[in-house]
Amino acid sequence: MRDFMRGVRFFGRGLGILLRSPRLLLIGALPVVLTTVLLAGGLVALAYWIDDLSALVTPFADDWAEGWRVAVRIAAGVALVSVAVVVGMVSFSALTLAVGGPFYEHIAEKVEDDLGGAPSEVELPWWRLLWVGLRDGVLLMLRSLMFTLPLFVAGFVPVVGQTVVPVLMALVAAWFLALELVAVSFYRRGMDLRQRRLALRERRGLALGLGLPASLLCMIPFAALIVFPIAFVGGVLVARETLSTAVSTPA
Repeated sequence: MRDFMRGVRFFGRGLGILLRSPRLLLIGALPVVLTTVLLAGGLVALAYWIDDLSALVTPFADDWAEGWRVAVRIAAGVALVSVAVVVGMVSFSALTLAVGGPFYEHIAEKVEDDLGGAPSEVELPWWRLLWVGLRDGVLLMLRSLMFTLPLFVAGFVPVVGQTVVPVLMALVAAWFLALELVAVSFYRRGMDLRQRRLALRERRGLALGLGLPASLLCMIPFAALIVFPIAFVGGVLVARETLSTAVSTPA
């Protein structure tokens, strides 16, 4: 519980740092705007072609009576939109960090310089950061979907779907968001996704303390414009804490 509260405090410190440097807040918000526009455009396109897509995935209903055919294709359309929304939510942070890699690397550098610099810093070209961010983001998204989609389906189970499932969904979202938020700080030290997962696994409470308030607040419409940059700075602080503890702990 102590580690969890420390993670929450790091989220709060992220807010304090950005309030003292509004320019960094603006830089961090730009990729969020771009990602939001891209995902919203994808949903609009999906809604526009939903009839054709519903027919494409239900060819078996072509010869059914009209009433049954329409019902099946409406259900297919709802399922497609629901899955798209879930995938969009799961991939939001990864896509934002990939698109805004250079922006967030700049923020991480400024924050860490104020805190004494990043030990063992590795310079990464922007294209390398973009590629690594996309690759690791896809891997984390697939891992997240392994938990999120079954929980989404379980949400329709009476009682359990309205009590246990939302809690589990929030914890899963918090964990994977925390893994994304610390990514740039780990990349700057030449550390990959596997090392990131192992390091945070040792401080799971710390990661959840950062990821839980961030993921819940990002569900408020347009709040991600401010919450995501704050959470990212919190991720820089969590990464420093996690790695400093790992270094100071004897093997």
